[in-house]
Amino acid sequence: MNVLEALKNRHSTRVYKPDPVAPEVIREIVEAANRAPSWANTQPWEVYVAGGATLDNLRKRYLENFQKEVPPHPDIALPTSWPEVHQERMFQLGAKRFAALGIARDDQEARRKTTEMNFNFFGAPHVVFLCMDRNLSPWSLFDLGSFAMSLMLAAQHKGLNTIPAVMLVAYPELIREELKIPENLSIVIGIALGYGDQENIHNHFVTPRRNIDEFLKLV
Repeated sequence: MNVLEALKNRHSTRVYKPDPVAPEVIREIVEAANRAPSWANTQPWEVYVAGGATLDNLRKRYLENFQKEVPPHPDIALPTSWPEVHQERMFQLGAKRFAALGIARDDQEARRKTTEMNFNFFGAPHVVFLCMDRNLSPWSLFDLGSFAMSLMLAAQHKGLNTIPAVMLVAYPELIREELKIPENLSIVIGIALGYGDQENIHNHFVTPRRNIDEFLKLV
């Protein structure tokens, strides 16, 4: 698979098979992502990959928090508002996805079950947690974004699936405790990793993209 094919075919996978990924494959993916660019070669990423009993225990604790309606509080603060055009895209995404799943607008129980999938880590056998030193500036988040995309494309090349999701880092104190992550690191984002269950209806929906003429300015 070449890079353009990987970019075209990569999409957020929301249901996974339980089959674990071989450690050597995970290492190859991370090694490839390690070529991502960064400001003055600072390479700010610290990478923790949870799987097995560690992830199972974390999954259980996340679901308990979800059932108790504990508000998410990631290390990187959630936005309090969005510009109108971005908010509209989010609304349209939700409407189209729930329509594809056959979930009615007023079916709150089904919508809650769909949200709960985030806190179950989508059933993925592994979650990659990307961290960086708390003293770094927001510019280093750009570098982590480059690393994250590189990792997801490398995973695609290996026949794996991914989804980056903020709710995977909803409760950083639990992640820090289970994975022994030091306090000096911010837990920035989680990426579920594994072999997607392509038969599951949740994986049939692919988010739409803007026409490039809406945002591309060739001058």
